Amino acid sequence: MDVTVLWQRYQDWLYYHDGLGLYVDISRIRFDDAFVEQLKPKFERAFQDMTALEGGAIANPDENRMVGHYWLRNPDLAPTADVKQEIVETISKIEDFVKKIHDGTIHPPTAPKFTDLLSVGIGGSALGPEFVAEALSPDFPPMAVHFIDNTDPAGLDRILNRLKDRLKSTLVLVATKSGGTPETRNGMLEVKHAYEQLGLNFADYAIAVTMAGSKMDQYAQSERWLTCFPMFDWVGGRTSELSAVGLVPAALQGINIQEMLTGARMMDDATRVPDLQTNPAALLALAWYYTGNGKGEKDMVILPYKDSLLLFSRYLQQLVMESLGKETDLDGHTVYQGIAVYGNKGSTDQHAYVQQLREGVPNFFVTFIEVLEDRAGASIEVEPGATSGDFLSGLLQGTRAALYDNHRDSITVTVPKVTPRTVGALIALYERTVSFYASLVNVNAYHQPGVEAGKKAAASVLDLQRQVVTTLKQTSHPLSLTELAAKMGAADQVETIYKIVRHLDANQRDVMVTGNLQQPDSLAIAARSRT
Repeated sequence: MDVTVLWQRYQDWLYYHDGLGLYVDISRIRFDDAFVEQLKPKFERAFQDMTALEGGAIANPDENRMVGHYWLRNPDLAPTADVKQEIVETISKIEDFVKKIHDGTIHPPTAPKFTDLLSVGIGGSALGPEFVAEALSPDFPPMAVHFIDNTDPAGLDRILNRLKDRLKSTLVLVATKSGGTPETRNGMLEVKHAYEQLGLNFADYAIAVTMAGSKMDQYAQSERWLTCFPMFDWVGGRTSELSAVGLVPAALQGINIQEMLTGARMMDDATRVPDLQTNPAALLALAWYYTGNGKGEKDMVILPYKDSLLLFSRYLQQLVMESLGKETDLDGHTVYQGIAVYGNKGSTDQHAYVQQLREGVPNFFVTFIEVLEDRAGASIEVEPGATSGDFLSGLLQGTRAALYDNHRDSITVTVPKVTPRTVGALIALYERTVSFYASLVNVNAYHQPGVEAGKKAAASVLDLQRQVVTTLKQTSHPLSLTELAAKMGAADQVETIYKIVRHLDANQRDVMVTGNLQQPDSLAIAARSRT
């Protein structure tokens, strides 16, 4: 495309938010005017869908619930006075609790103040708080934060061993909506055990973020934990960062949560404009739709050119892929929708996978996240007339141009600097974009049957494991895998049984495996003697 024409296209499609200093540039996506006209009826419906959603429409028929994460940053929009009061009271409770933690009014039994925060969660209860901590936590926060976001025993040990000498001054936050998520429950029980091993009463160190009346809420109340903060039925995990899930750990780290909420509220307002060209989330949804032909045919590569935004791509992976990855559309048709998301940061990836982006399979589009301010304060020149920040900016602009020249499209989102307000705005921008895009492709962004299917499959494996152990304990001689499976009445599950016994044997649990490991059929399986 002619340089003059390209410059005009940039100006025609550039979005700028004056209050946030945020830009959205989709000019390097090669759609034309005819495509935009063709898509306008879909966007008219998307704007209507968003209005209905914010008005309290049932967005998740599987669970008969509303979706209202945008009420969190503007309680006046809540559909009832009770919902508004819940939001306002929760934020007030967070701020009051955090003040008392920071000034030592609430403190551990053997220390004047809590020095560390250990956050236990998974998925939306971990990815948002981790992203915000990396992006915004001060260099010397009032509380250092640590995360347990998996049920990996070695990972649990690593965090707990690092904290061991400071557990007596570490506050533990357990975040789980239902209280039934196995990974979070496991993490909580492991952490509780670590406290008990040191002779500490876990309840004196524990707080929860969970739904009122959930299993976790009941447990925390019965154990007399320090306090519980509410999760709301109408907030899903992947849109929960601006609820107590994200606000409690952020505030404990000294991050200004009111500024995060303000940034999100300002972006929400901007994305309510029912006009494609002046709505930043609609512009992003247009670009996503075009690049993937409305079918997610190209992956989304997120490249933030700022170290503090390293985890943005991980956060967006869940938000985008869990929301949009659907087998069927709203009419029940099989569509296999979704957009795969990956990324790291620039300019690190100049020396990693940008080579493939430039010359390899063109199965992606890039979103550059640009931050205008290099650092707080002046920079030295690393060569005449150029600072380190100039190089970072040059690498972003050069990569953008190099990709476009080789017919690889990109979006650029620019913020003035990384602050609680701009991070809140970015979170809201992508939440709203996901909603618009879901409407364009006619899927429900707010249910996730695939996740539940995985949980049920995992539970069935654990049930099978219990059967394996019981069967072997009732058998006086070793069995082959085939014999074991037949005796359990699970001949069709022999491979899963093999993997169960291999895992139990490796951990010297209830099962012992002998024989040629190269030939699983020849193995002898027996109950492990505990004498």
